Amino acid sequence: MVEDAGGEEKVRTVSVLPYNPKVAYFSMEIGIDPDIPTYSGGLGVLAGDTIKSCADLNVPLVGITLLFKDGYFDQRVDENGNQVEMPVKFSPASHLTLIARETSVAIEGKPVKIRPWYYLVKGVSGYRLPVIFLDTDFPENGEWERSLTRFLYGGDNRYRLAQEIVLGIGGFRILKELGFTGVYRFHMNEGHASLLTLELYNKTRNVDYVRKQCVFTTHTPVPAGHDQFDLSLARSLLGDMLPEEIIPDITF
Repeated sequence: MVEDAGGEEKVRTVSVLPYNPKVAYFSMEIGIDPDIPTYSGGLGVLAGDTIKSCADLNVPLVGITLLFKDGYFDQRVDENGNQVEMPVKFSPASHLTLIARETSVAIEGKPVKIRPWYYLVKGVSGYRLPVIFLDTDFPENGEWERSLTRFLYGGDNRYRLAQEIVLGIGGFRILKELGFTGVYRFHMNEGHASLLTLELYNKTRNVDYVRKQCVFTTHTPVPAGHDQFDLSLARSLLGDMLPEEIIPDITF
């Protein structure tokens, strides 16, 4: 943690990251440190372990996730054996560094600005790879838009779909802003980041190209583990980012 003379946390900032990743690993939650409580359990721990293994193996990878300042929750068990949920508050400046770059996505036709923070994961040989945390919680955004990166798995379908727009489309766009133009494979850990395929498709109009660029793994292979959204809601939030010609293939 960096503090100023008054004892307040001071945000560390860099303008560039000197990395050249080839793979971008997207996950709604990534558990890389208990002191960074932006994950809830199995999915996040699996994602964190995958990234740590990549660091151990010198894989040129960058992780992309959301910055949940209010996390999920801490679990305590009381004297009667009941689970008690305790709120989590997390200050990014304690463990992360802000990158002086930003991008934006349009949600319901309104620009939502996104800024990235990063954390370096160090492998056994000293190889380091960055994990990027996407943040919408700053004054240039409206209050609802700011809340999109506060709560993990919170809110209604509108809130969840907006989060997935930030992760998938915003995460794809931030790679360009960071100069990570060498990425040639996009790994989606669960379907939360699947909207990045729309960004790829909108740039190429080539479904086969999108398929070759993307890898998908699932942690929860049951229907309840995968979000589904009404087409009307998707059209409302995504607007022109949802190409009409693919709708017959994604609705049933």
